Amino acid sequence: MQDFRLYLILDTKVLASLGKDLIETAQEVIAAGVDVLQLRAKGSTDGQILKIGRTVKELAQKSKTLFLLNDRVDLAKALDADGVHLGQEDLPVKDARKILAKDKIVGLSTHSLKQAIAAEKQGPDYIGLGPIFATKTKPDLAPLGTEIISEIKDKIKIPFVAIGGIDLDNLGEVLACGAQRLAICRAIVAAKDIAAATREFKQKIK
Repeated sequence: MQDFRLYLILDTKVLASLGKDLIETAQEVIAAGVDVLQLRAKGSTDGQILKIGRTVKELAQKSKTLFLLNDRVDLAKALDADGVHLGQEDLPVKDARKILAKDKIVGLSTHSLKQAIAAEKQGPDYIGLGPIFATKTKPDLAPLGTEIISEIKDKIKIPFVAIGGIDLDNLGEVLACGAQRLAICRAIVAAKDIAAATREFKQKIK
């Protein structure tokens, strides 16, 4: 987890709204070199999540891409996913670790500097920080702005992932503030050429 740079969220609702096939999208971003895939399937049944998750996991394993599941620790265990990403209202990190194997990854979303500092004390492997900019995926959360990136990078030791409304137009600003790891959804999956967009993000992050 120390070395990853580009983290892609496969959001079932976003992909459905765009008319994009989730498995085909996963194949394209994996081939283009994404480091981490998170499956976010809010509103899907357990059976649907397991079916999709097994396919995505198999694709990810072939390329040594990390595969994480959003929210559901129980289903992450059933899938033997590489880990789980938790929200502020989900199972606490310490309890998730009791359920998952010791080598599994646990990430935690944060939406302020205070939350990020408190989150590190819970012992996640990384935290998500955002939304940096306004995003349709999380319309109820106010954007934090890029200044928080500069503030947080010297205050926590674990990896953090900047997320929320980041695209190729504002990417330079995010990187200039010190972000080294980015979580992207719509800016890649909505692109006409998903693989090309993935490669461009990777190149610019490096």
